[in-house]
Amino acid sequence: MKLYQSKYSLLPGSSYDEVIARARKEFNTIRKITKRQPYVRSKYFRGDKIFITIFWDHLMQKHRGDRTRRLQFYKAAIDLLRNSTLSSDSIFDAANKDIILHRFYGKTKDGKAFCVQVKEEKRSGRKDFMSVFDIKQK
Repeated sequence: MKLYQSKYSLLPGSSYDEVIARARKEFNTIRKITKRQPYVRSKYFRGDKIFITIFWDHLMQKHRGDRTRRLQFYKAAIDLLRNSTLSSDSIFDAANKDIILHRFYGKTKDGKAFCVQVKEEKRSGRKDFMSVFDIKQK
């Protein structure tokens, strides 16, 4: 498994309030670029848009400690989505044949491994940034 080396480290902060303030600031800089839904362009998908709003809905379903842990990877995850050309693990959903989950693996500047999950709808071609979480290195 190849890991994309991000140029960013974890977002600093030990409490949820500190980390979400920094992550929201990063999100708002991306949001200000467009008038509609915020997105980033991906090199892996040949410049296609990956929309990033579903991530926040998914994040709010987690408990507070898990949110903090996931948000610390936010800036590195956006960097991975924009610049990674490494192949992903594609998982086809058995219940819904129209959805593909792509998992990209990366490493922060300070050496923490993480996984970014992107949902792709086959019919429309829409891609959404779903989740980011840390992984255990072997």
